[in-house]
Amino acid sequence: MIQSEHRFLFSSLDGKPANTARKVHIKRLYDVLQLCIQRNDLPRARRAFAILSRCREIEWKNLWKTGLLLLGNSEAGWRSNDPRRLEYLRIMMLQHPEERQAIIQELVLLLILSDRDRDALDELELYLPSSPYNDNPVLHTYAGMICLHLAQPRPPTVNDGTRAFSPNLLRDAQGHFERAKFLDPEAVVAQAFLDKIPELSVSPSGQSAVDVESDDEQMDVDDHGQRRKKPRTSGQSL
Repeated sequence: MIQSEHRFLFSSLDGKPANTARKVHIKRLYDVLQLCIQRNDLPRARRAFAILSRCREIEWKNLWKTGLLLLGNSEAGWRSNDPRRLEYLRIMMLQHPEERQAIIQELVLLLILSDRDRDALDELELYLPSSPYNDNPVLHTYAGMICLHLAQPRPPTVNDGTRAFSPNLLRDAQGHFERAKFLDPEAVVAQAFLDKIPELSVSPSGQSAVDVESDDEQMDVDDHGQRRKKPRTSGQSL
C-alpha cells in the first residue's frame, strides 16, 4: 500500500486517495498534464493526455474540455477555425449527453470565433425549442447576442443610403433576452441589451425599424415557392 503523505499539485478527477502505486503514477501524470498546459508546453501535454485517456481508471470523456483545448492549440497559436474542433465537439455531444448543454455552448462560441454567426444561430435554434435547452439562460443570451449582431445594417452605399437594423432579428433578439431574464433575473448582460434595443429599433432618419422594409420583406414568392426580389418601382433609384 502507498502511504497517504503523497502530495499532488492538482486535484484529481475522482478525489479518491492514491492507495496503490498505479494510482500514484496516474495522479502524477495528471499533474504533469495540467502543469504542461499552464506552461504552454503543448507537445508534452498531448503525450500526457494520450496516456491518461488509455488508463482504465480515467473516464476520458470527463476530460473533454482539456481535449478541446489541446486540439485547438499549436505552437503557432490558437486556431478557432480548426474543423477538427467542431467534429470533436459533435462526437462529445453523442458520447457525453449529460454534458450536452455545456458542449453546445462551446460549439456556439467556436462558430462565432470562426466568423460563422449564422451557423451558430442555426445550431441554437435547433436545440432551444426543446427542453432542457429552452430553460438555459446562457443559450438564450448567446442567441440574442447573435441575432443582434446579424441585425446590424450593412454599410450604406450610394444606391441604398442609410439602412436600419433588421426589425425581425431585433424582435428575435429581444425575445431571447427576455427569456434569459425570466429564467435568470440576475442576468445583467441580457438586461443591458434589452435596455439598448429600443434605441437600435429607430433608424438614423428617426423612423422605427419596424416600419423600414427589410430585405426579407422585399421578396416575393413565385409559384414554385422560390423567393425573388420585388421589381423596383419607377420612383426608386437604380
